[in-house]
Amino acid sequence: MKIYFIGIGGIGVSALAQYYLKKGHKVFGSDLVTSEITDNLIKIGAKIKKGLPAEKDIKGMDLVIYSPAVKSENPGRVFAKKLKIKTLSYPAALGELTKKHFTIAISGTHGKSTTTAMAALVLEKAGLDPTVIIGTKIKEFGDSNCRVGNSKYLLIEADEHFASFLNYWPNIIALTNIEADHLDFYKNLNNLLKTFKEYTSHLDKEGILIINEDDKNIKKIINKSNFKIKRYGLRQKEAKEVKKVLQVPGEHNVYNALAVLAIARSLNIPDSTTFKALSMFKGAWRRFELIQEKPYILISDYGHNPTKMLSGLKAAREKYPKSEIWCVYQPHQYQRTHYLFKEFVKAFKTAPTDKIIITDIYDVAGREEKNIKKNVNSESLVKSINKKNVIYIKNSDLLDYLKKNIKNDVVLIIMGAGDIYLLVDELCLTGDRKRKKMN
Repeated sequence: MKIYFIGIGGIGVSALAQYYLKKGHKVFGSDLVTSEITDNLIKIGAKIKKGLPAEKDIKGMDLVIYSPAVKSENPGRVFAKKLKIKTLSYPAALGELTKKHFTIAISGTHGKSTTTAMAALVLEKAGLDPTVIIGTKIKEFGDSNCRVGNSKYLLIEADEHFASFLNYWPNIIALTNIEADHLDFYKNLNNLLKTFKEYTSHLDKEGILIINEDDKNIKKIINKSNFKIKRYGLRQKEAKEVKKVLQVPGEHNVYNALAVLAIARSLNIPDSTTFKALSMFKGAWRRFELIQEKPYILISDYGHNPTKMLSGLKAAREKYPKSEIWCVYQPHQYQRTHYLFKEFVKAFKTAPTDKIIITDIYDVAGREEKNIKKNVNSESLVKSINKKNVIYIKNSDLLDYLKKNIKNDVVLIIMGAGDIYLLVDELCLTGDRKRKKMN
């Protein structure tokens, strides 16, 4: 089968592209920008072009799959409709797979990728040979965001943005937490909660819902149901043992691991296997990822909303209690920055760091409103935070500033979900990291 992916560079879409490649299908695609992800797909056999698809690219395809961010007027979708080629969104295509497997879906505002990565390692070590579709790269799977297994088990990261997870029909759902986010789509927390509740109704009477009992918003959507409910939280006796075995720092990772323990027990995996696998977990790509330790400690992190950012910086202080900690933060999306502006200000005011540098907002192509872009920027965010240790530096000046001012033994965290990770490549003094420049 010939499959064309529009927006193939997306972290979720690229995982599905890998799945089809490994299943022996021919994969084609396009994206507005090139990246590590598209480069890696080309290496394993995908044919990818930069820019918008032409009609000749779509002609002859058996299936077209597009990112949820790709609008209906995209030429690829227009040509597919004209040529009467079957077209699915990425969530719809993944949803088809969930119906064919015993599916375990990890959902929630925070912790989805790390929890899925931990669970993937546990299922593999338990011999369950899962297929895994995840929104990050896992070191243990050769830095891939996809693992194709031969068993009935499918483990997925189930994203709530655009209500994507309503396409999925899992046998087990793990809910890590619920917090106001993606307000460009949901507008308010109440709409988000209603959608999460609808999602949990996709479980049948044999299904299992695993919930973080310490999360107040999860409690709002749980009522009498036909499926089984299992709870986890920091008060359970295993929490201290989990914290001892984990290599990754932070209370949020204890929560993630406790969710995985509940999943494993639901699959009758012995605790000894689970704890051994958790002790081996070294973290996921850009989730508090240690890049180098000398002359300064360099960490790459994906945190892109107030809670994720603050959790990452608290984890850094926990791991390096006596070190000077710097954070370079790239806000992700003008709309997120606008809707969560007060929450960002509060989080940065309380962040346990010695210096915070906020750079320009990452503009997410096709998902920004012009009127919001006019009214929010990083300079106004820094002004509202109003702390001497929080400063604004534009993208083009970041590298020079850091090279001149960073000191040995400092912990430097490069954080954000946009192209800020390219700064990590510029700063890394060890290894064979590919050098690219930020826009």
